[in-house]
Amino acid sequence: MLRTVLRSLGLTNSVRFSSPSYSSTNHQRECRSAFFRRWESTQPARGDHGARFERVSCKLSWEDLQALCRRERLVCKQLSVTKSNFNDYEVEYLCNYKKHKGREFFLVKWKGYMESENTWEPLKNLKCPILLHQFRQDMKTALLQANKPLESESLSAPIVSFLLQRAKQRQKLQKWEDLMNQTCKQKGHIFVCNEVDLDGPPKNFTYINENKLGKGVNVNPVTVGCECDDCFSQPVDGCCPGLLKHRRAYNGSRQVKVMPGVPIYECNSKCRCGPDCANRVVQKGIQYDLCIFKTANGRGWGVRTLQRIYKNSFVMEYLGEIITTEEAERRGVVYDKQGVTYLFDLDYVDDVYTIDAAHYGNISHFVNHSCDPNLQVYNVFIDNLDERLPRIAFFAKRGIKAGEELTFDYKMTVDPIDAESSKMDSEFSRAGIKGSPIKQIHMECKCGVNNCRKYLF
Repeated sequence: MLRTVLRSLGLTNSVRFSSPSYSSTNHQRECRSAFFRRWESTQPARGDHGARFERVSCKLSWEDLQALCRRERLVCKQLSVTKSNFNDYEVEYLCNYKKHKGREFFLVKWKGYMESENTWEPLKNLKCPILLHQFRQDMKTALLQANKPLESESLSAPIVSFLLQRAKQRQKLQKWEDLMNQTCKQKGHIFVCNEVDLDGPPKNFTYINENKLGKGVNVNPVTVGCECDDCFSQPVDGCCPGLLKHRRAYNGSRQVKVMPGVPIYECNSKCRCGPDCANRVVQKGIQYDLCIFKTANGRGWGVRTLQRIYKNSFVMEYLGEIITTEEAERRGVVYDKQGVTYLFDLDYVDDVYTIDAAHYGNISHFVNHSCDPNLQVYNVFIDNLDERLPRIAFFAKRGIKAGEELTFDYKMTVDPIDAESSKMDSEFSRAGIKGSPIKQIHMECKCGVNNCRKYLF
């Protein structure tokens, strides 16, 4: 049966199977069972002789399939496995170190093989400079923390345990990074870095590209759009902002030029203009490479930019689950006990809805608070003109250097003299609404700026 399955994947049938004679029998059996599940799911119903095979998702990764083929000495053109590279093995991670007669040796975990099959390899055999650099950095950190000499010829059990945990953590973070970038529909790439502790990806969090509607929340899609051929140089009736008695929000460089508190109306799916219209900014998504990193001062995860961001440029949208104010108050009680803040009140005109980014969100989920932030909040309307349901967009309040952490003020307010709406004040809420009988819990602010208010709430 296995031969049939492999043939359906494009593997040649001219190579004989060899009987397993080492300790990987269980691993092979697991891999084969994965193939069997795929094979059985593609079989035609009994009596349906004309049925064809269908494509289904395989539970093994591309690299795992390659490793399995090499183990079984099977040629596969689609997987780029040939007789000449049967003995090419991929280092999954390094987990121990020793020095013998001046030569360095590393204990290697091989991709597609069990840990019981790890082997000691001399440095000259390893062609994985990135993994080697990371391992040496981790080993140096562990030796310094243990007050051991950096030129140690062997490692103690606690240090080896730390290195193994760190290697597995990097794997988990890399998989999480890959998953987010596969999910994203944007130009900017997301990176993940944790050099502070051994925490892996957050649990119970799903990365999304657009807001998720909760129970009792309905959105009416826009029914009209502009008739402009060129919204910037030849706007018809003021384009989308003009139709709603507002000014155009962006300049020719797609930077916001209206004051905070003034709503932004972008062109929508009903507009005549094309996707390159200068009035389509927020809807194009994140344009910068950003990094989710673990902060060293107890603020959890944070976000920093890997590219320079000019003043007034769009950075990201705050996404999550849109829920009613009543549901937000109920969830706020739970979040208070957990000491977290993910509720963003949509109070542009009425305090009816809230965005909850606790379990559904994008990279904005990890942006920290600062009493002197570099991001400014704007209300944006695109394919929905209900003023109770604005989209929340973050624009650069000033020029932001590459490597700088991105922050916004959880208690940001707008001067009603300069702004069109005094109700735009953004409030990253705690337990419910102003006037709620729920007791507010003070949370210490750790932003560290000179004008820090000491408490978030």
